Amino acid sequence: MASTKSKSRFRLPEGLAPEPKRRPARVADSIRNEISTLLLYKVKDPALHSVNIAHVEMSNDLKIAKIYYSCPEESCGKVRQALTRAKGFMRSSLAKVMQLRYAPDLVFYPDPSGEYDAKMDKIFHDISSENESGSF
Repeated sequence: MASTKSKSRFRLPEGLAPEPKRRPARVADSIRNEISTLLLYKVKDPALHSVNIAHVEMSNDLKIAKIYYSCPEESCGKVRQALTRAKGFMRSSLAKVMQLRYAPDLVFYPDPSGEYDAKMDKIFHDISSENESGSF
């Protein structure tokens, strides 16, 4: 078996990787804006009125969009179901507005940064209460 060699003699130094592609990032920003607009003005499900789109990640081939959302904790189950029901409408609306070869498949994930922020706030609150009580 012959090993496959690169035609170029140029090698990146250890630890450096090629820069990420810019087009998926631009498409992700556009999708975030469009879905936010859809949630504000066109989606009629009341469960989705309190949803915020935190960020969107696109695959390099632009076929899958991972959409991270935040919502109030008491309505997360209803929001997840409502997003699943509205996925087809949002995907077809994106296909009409954006000029892409394929309409990306939308996959929704709850944004973990809200939980992380709450956890860090609790830690900082505990530290400040310890400092105020003098038990350092």
